Amino acid sequence: MMKTMQQRLLGPTGLSVGIIGMGCMPLSVNGRPSEEEGIKTIHAALEQGITLFDTADAYCLNAGENGHNERLLSKALRNHPEAIVATKGGHIRPEGRWETDGRPDHLRQACEDSLRALGVEAITLYQFHRPDPKVPFAESVGAVADLQREGKIVHVGLSNVSVAQLEEARNIVKVASVQNRMNLFDHSSMDVLKRCEELGIAFLPYSPLNGMGKAGGIGSNETLSRIAGAYDASPQQIALAWLIQLSPVILPIPGASKIANIVNSAGAAKVTLSADDLSVLGTIASA
Repeated sequence: MMKTMQQRLLGPTGLSVGIIGMGCMPLSVNGRPSEEEGIKTIHAALEQGITLFDTADAYCLNAGENGHNERLLSKALRNHPEAIVATKGGHIRPEGRWETDGRPDHLRQACEDSLRALGVEAITLYQFHRPDPKVPFAESVGAVADLQREGKIVHVGLSNVSVAQLEEARNIVKVASVQNRMNLFDHSSMDVLKRCEELGIAFLPYSPLNGMGKAGGIGSNETLSRIAGAYDASPQQIALAWLIQLSPVILPIPGASKIANIVNSAGAAKVTLSADDLSVLGTIASA
């Protein structure tokens, strides 16, 4: 049975999604589950009321299987029109390395490849994955804007950007979302979040549980563990609830490769923290 989850607008798109999304990268990189288990995990997310799924063409082991995560999502979501997929282009994986390629020609080809991998005529939300220091930022964003004008992209987003880059992009295209790293332990994008809030742009914090490999250990923080106990919640749920209450434009996208983990993360939507606990949790990063 599908559960209902509190909804939140995906920025200025007019689309409503579950207040917690799912980051799908762990399903396609080192340590990934089988395809069957990956699909079961995506279906478990749907059953919890999650409707926003974050992916990228570069979520794979190497360049030889580019688009692995997009193809997996396409297969899992084939009969789920309620699901919204946000993908990204601008990273490449030569021999498994993470490198950037923001050249307009590359972004155009990346978008075409993502359309095929996802099996759609237009990508609902396409985010420029990371500024490429070798390519003027405006050229990369301009290429994505061209793809939107051609009808291949519905909404445009950015990832890993500064406030200055967000403002530069806004002179070129309407920005629907920003996906930057943000969690209890890392407030480095707080200025970008505040600007997104002022503009009504969705902010999708990636690594909301402090990143792959660290999520399971965040309960070792004494303050977080104490507050979690008071709410009869997991430390992970408290960390996500803090993000949700931090700003009305935030949509956390915790990653998961196991059913139990995404079910646990979805439970954060039911946690409401007190003002005092929000304040205390906000000091963890500087402790």
